[in-house]
Amino acid sequence: MATLAEVKEVLLKRQEAQELTAEQKLALEHSQKFSRLEAKKARKLIRELGELEFLTQQNAVKIADIMPTHADDVRVIFAKERANLEKKDVEKILSVVEKYL
Repeated sequence: MATLAEVKEVLLKRQEAQELTAEQKLALEHSQKFSRLEAKKARKLIRELGELEFLTQQNAVKIADIMPTHADDVRVIFAKERANLEKKDVEKILSVVEKYL
């Protein structure tokens, strides 16, 4: 699973080497507009989020893409999950994300 920042990095490298397809150009444009971190920082954030036992890799990537700043933003990410996050877990996530803002 890749973050938007990693997608942007890969597509920019590919663009230097060859012409991008229409789909790749759209993906690059999207990643340039919406990625909030550099790929290196995004990977570091995901590693740090991975140390929280209650987070899956998939959720860590979503958090790195969205970079939530409020508890409600975090809860929206987990809205489809069956498990409810406790307030202390939400605060842990926000404190990790805050380091990268």
